[in-house]
Amino acid sequence: MTSTSPSRNSRYSAIPPAERLPSWIRSPVGNASELARVQGVVKQQRLHTICEEGRCPNRAECYAAGTATFLLGGSICTRSCAFCQVDKGQAPEPLDGLESERVAGAVATLGLSYVVLTAVARDDLADHGASLFTAAMAAIRRRTPAVAIEVLTPDFWGGHPGETEALAAQRQRLGAVLAAEPVCFNHNLETVERLQGEVRRGATYRRSLGLLAAARELAPHIPTKSGLMLGLGETRAEVIAALHDLRRADCQRLTLGQYLRPSLAHIPVDRYWRPEEFDELGAVARDLGFADVRSGPLVRSSYHAGAELRP
Repeated sequence: MTSTSPSRNSRYSAIPPAERLPSWIRSPVGNASELARVQGVVKQQRLHTICEEGRCPNRAECYAAGTATFLLGGSICTRSCAFCQVDKGQAPEPLDGLESERVAGAVATLGLSYVVLTAVARDDLADHGASLFTAAMAAIRRRTPAVAIEVLTPDFWGGHPGETEALAAQRQRLGAVLAAEPVCFNHNLETVERLQGEVRRGATYRRSLGLLAAARELAPHIPTKSGLMLGLGETRAEVIAALHDLRRADCQRLTLGQYLRPSLAHIPVDRYWRPEEFDELGAVARDLGFADVRSGPLVRSSYHAGAELRP
């Protein structure tokens, strides 16, 4: 197995941080015992969560609210996105046939009410990881059928030389995941169109918008969701243009958060957007018709996930 960790091999390593973290970047204080309990179960079951792999600042808060985001397909991603903490490599681990059952066991043990399933990009697999989602959803429902499950997927793209064939294959993979009836389908745009090539290597802006639009066409009863990180060099006008594009794809839920550089090996922060700017962009998004908007410096893709389902 070969893995290329961004901390060991990156053209960003020599770029120093632009400034200290501003005063409003403060991780919420969570329940330490709950954090330790969830981490213990995840470690015991030999699982991965994006909460831990991505060092999410909100993980204690989410754990206490009965929510966690499990990372399927191992801990090595076949893409090389410049912002992501997850290890990169073109030879990921072999699939673990018991992963879905262990995820289901962890969900039951922790008494979770809302689960988000995400995955590393597995471009090495014939279905690009679609079956990882369907297997995990089925296993969870066998154990705890009342749990609500959201999926946060890669773009399921690749494996075919022609555009028409690749689109058909992507649609088939997407259809399989939607047929398993998640309560929400999430796919992140991550950044504005101009910065896609630098930030999201292997993905494209239009392809992601197309995936979200296809999800609405294939399963109009399932809400779609997407997210943007701010602070990578985008302008306010570019962010608003991306929001318009998401609405044209009939995306209904939105997260906007501040990019925080995981290490010196990752793409640097261009600037820290102020809380009032996040509030203003959130208001713009609501005016555009997004049904649910989470906008703030520490907001992440799964922040307050499922809140709209709770009384």
